[in-house]
Amino acid sequence: MTAVPTPGSGRTVVRLTSAETHDLRLRVLRDGTPSTDVTYAQDDLPTTIHLGVLDEAGVLRGVSSWAVEPWPGEPTTSAVRLRGMAVEQTLQGGGYGRVLVDAGVDWARDTHDVGLIWATARDAVLAFYERCGFAVVGDGFVDATTALPHHTVVRRFATG
Repeated sequence: MTAVPTPGSGRTVVRLTSAETHDLRLRVLRDGTPSTDVTYAQDDLPTTIHLGVLDEAGVLRGVSSWAVEPWPGEPTTSAVRLRGMAVEQTLQGGGYGRVLVDAGVDWARDTHDVGLIWATARDAVLAFYERCGFAVVGDGFVDATTALPHHTVVRRFATG
């Protein structure tokens, strides 16, 4: 994937390596948590992509990773899992996360014709995921890595 400008936003989506996501993952996703591990088992699989969003000056402001992985709630449905999404803390709420979700959804739909996209989301950002078309499913849980409350979120699509 090449750099793709987001019309009217001054932001550009780029494809990254997993290593290029680590700094933001650490500073945002591990801030105040007991873990400093920012890697995921799916990071280096050939079916995983890592996206970044650059601001007008070309500075990386947000990252997300998208892995082909079935959702345990529907293991026979074609699915992609969103992992490791992080936006600079001072820029959260400024549209960077939405740009990343939209780009990842487009990739998942265009490349894999998925029936759903799922993620385990911190409870603190569930409203963001709902605004992006995800629904909260199941009971909440405390994530072992972060010690923070989470829920599973799912966004469904018609396939074919």
